[in-house]
Amino acid sequence: MRILIVDDSRAMRMIIRRALRQAGYGSHDVVEAGNGREALDVVEQRSPDLVLADWNMPVMNGLELLENMTRAGSPIPLGFVTSECTPQMRKLARRAGASFFIAKPFTADVLQAALAPFIR
Repeated sequence: MRILIVDDSRAMRMIIRRALRQAGYGSHDVVEAGNGREALDVVEQRSPDLVLADWNMPVMNGLELLENMTRAGSPIPLGFVTSECTPQMRKLARRAGASFFIAKPFTADVLQAALAPFIR
């Protein structure tokens, strides 16, 4: 299984990778992108099975990424891992088709519970 981590912070991408290992998902193929535009390229070229995206990023934010994927007919589940977690943002994410919403900071247990329905 291939998991795409999308975050403009390299440090946060490393934290998410570590949390994936701690949650028992260390054997999966993990790829990264630094913004939504890069993520769309990865989606087209590498066909991940799951996308974990930050909300606020330069070039293209996470919500725009999700909307672009939806318009393109992508069946790939996308969930947000973000420090932005207002009720309005959660509502926008749900309406756009987000599969889950994880607030930073988070634990490996929280990540595992959110990803369990999507990871084989």
